Formats: sequence, C-alpha cells, structure tokens
Amino acid sequence: MLSHRRGIEGCLFSELHEKLKVDRRTLKALIRELKKWKAHATTLLSLYIPPGRPISDVVNLLRQELAITENIKLKRTREAVQTALSAAIDRLVRIRETPPNGLVVFAGKNEETGDFIALVFSPPDPVPVFFYRTDKEFHTEFLEPMIEEGDVYGIVIIERDEATIGILKPSGIQVLEEIEWYVPGKHHKGGQSQRRFDRIIEQIVMEFYKHVAEKVNKHFLPLLEQGKLKGVIVAGPGYAKYDFLKEAENLDYRIRKIIVGEPVDVAYQGYAGLREVVMKTRDFLSKQKFVEAMKALEEFKYHLAKDDGYAIYGHNEVLEALKQGAVDKLLICEEYPEFERYEKLAEDSGSKVVTIYSDMDEYEWFKNAFSCIAAIARYPVQY
Repeated sequence: MLSHRRGIEGCLFSELHEKLKVDRRTLKALIRELKKWKAHATTLLSLYIPPGRPISDVVNLLRQELAITENIKLKRTREAVQTALSAAIDRLVRIRETPPNGLVVFAGKNEETGDFIALVFSPPDPVPVFFYRTDKEFHTEFLEPMIEEGDVYGIVIIERDEATIGILKPSGIQVLEEIEWYVPGKHHKGGQSQRRFDRIIEQIVMEFYKHVAEKVNKHFLPLLEQGKLKGVIVAGPGYAKYDFLKEAENLDYRIRKIIVGEPVDVAYQGYAGLREVVMKTRDFLSKQKFVEAMKALEEFKYHLAKDDGYAIYGHNEVLEALKQGAVDKLLICEEYPEFERYEKLAEDSGSKVVTIYSDMDEYEWFKNAFSCIAAIARYPVQY
C-alpha cells in the first residue's frame, strides 16, 4: 500500500491543476486508506483550502504554526508536528495558485506502522470550507459527501409535536435533525372557550408543520440540486403525516414531486424510526445499496443455517471460490485490507460486490464472525 501511495503522490505533486485532480474512485480509496492512520498525539495534519483562497496566505499561516511548535514540550510530538507542517509547506510552495476545486493536504506519521504520508490533491467537487487541524486522526469528513453515490432517499417522520429528518444513503441511515415542539394538551372547559383554545392549538400545530417543512427544504434541496436525492418518504403514526403534506404549503414543490408512495405508518422517532421506515419500504428500496446489503446478509444467514453449501466464508475459501467463478455475491466490509483486489476479482468473474457498512446493525457480527469477508455461491460448494 505504501508503494501505491508513493505512486499516487508522485502524480499529485505537479504544479499543473490537471495533475492535481483525483477522480471519485481514487478519492474513495484514499479516504479508506487515510482512515487507517492513527497517532497517539495530535500530530496528523489535515488542511482544506477552498477555491479562491491564495496559497501564499495559507503557506504564511503554516509557517506561523511551525514557529509556534517550538513551544511543544514533548520532543517526539514536537518533531512529528514539525515534520508534517514542513512537508505541507514544501509541497504547497510548488503550486502557483489554488485549482478551481481547491486543495486538500494530509501529512503525518502513522505511529502504528512507522509510515509517513504527505498528499496534496484537488478533489472532484469544490472544497466547502477552510479547515486546518493537527489531530490524532485525519479529518476526511469534508471529502466523504463527494464519494456518496446518487442513491439517497430522504425520510421525514412527523407527529403533531415531534419530527425526525433523516436520509438513507448507500453507507447507511443518518439522522439529520430531530425537532420537538410544545403543543398544549386538550382544553376541557367547554363552550366558546374550548373552541377558541382548540383553534389556538391547531395554529400551533400548523406552525410546527411549516417549521418542519423549512428544515426539510434546508436539508434535502442541496442533495436534490446535486442530483443525489432519488426520493422522499413521509412517515409517522396516525394522521399527522397526511396533515403535514396538506398544511405545510411551504414544502418546496421540487421535494413534493419526488415523494414516493403513500405515507408510511411507524411507531418511533429518531434512528429507530428511520430504520423502521426502511424495513417497511424495503421492497420498494430493494435496489438501494444499504437495503441490498441487508438482504444479502439475510440470504447469507439463511444458507448458513441450512448448511447447504451456498454460504462461503474464510479468506482462502472465498478467494478460491472467486477464482473458480463460483461466487454469486461477494460480501465484504468497506475497510477490508484487500478490498480493491477482491472487488477486481469479483468484477472479472461476474460476481456482485455487496459492501457491508459499519452503520449496519449486523456489521459487528459479520466482522467478528467472518473477518469481514464471505460469499453466497452460485451453486453448492464443498471444501
């Protein structure tokens, strides 16, 4: 892997903007690699330079930071930070201006392996923010949205006084925002006073629906404009989900156009509620990658329980089955050390690659029991 990184490095460190660019596939591999790097102190440097930010200003900032490092008392930490900063400065001074999509810099030493890395590249999408930090790990969170595939569904779970806004992406379920609203209880005095109080309560509920709609627009419209949002699912207990769609007139028409199916009945809010929505709409979402992975794991468990020869596990056994063309589906964790090798073998033999993501409930079971790799065979296989 180190020789592979050095090859990438040599390509990336050109002054030409075209040479600095990385595509999404390369970026995905880089993020997977960078997540493995750890340090016992805050010595790993992450730097994001947005478009239009002068490189000379950033270099001056890093030089100031380098001078300040003399105050770090622990020699080992001081030298590690200084090496990372010096490497970043050395590479940035070779670049005359910031590319159209900005620049990203990672530099530091992996204390577990002793390897040193210094990468400078321009990502496939514009860098969204200026960010500089030395930490115990590299900060890749600003890059990760760039490798998400256009396979995202928005989910809104709505009650009269509570809502959850979330998304289902290829890598899992994510809560974007949870909202609570104070709605008074029923009034029991009767007469005009009760009717007036009921109208006030309904007004408060309508304001809540409008507030939720604003939040939905805020979270989902950027995804829609990026071409990533495929649809929106509305859910909740009782009639609130229907009232929300009727009364929230400020819900953007573009979002309304991609609401899929009828609202879904669910009992919970938060992550549990989002997962319940996914489970209840899984037939509709069958080609969405996260749902596809859940189904593949269930199929694997079924064959494992039957012991019918269709469930393959063990590094050598899976490798041999791939070489023989016996694999229908390859189940593999996204951080598996030889992910690219097995992905290539699967593609060459016409096998489907199913990525098992860390957000899945079954992830720890799959990782601990099968070391992150298994397969479902095309026909019974005996070893």
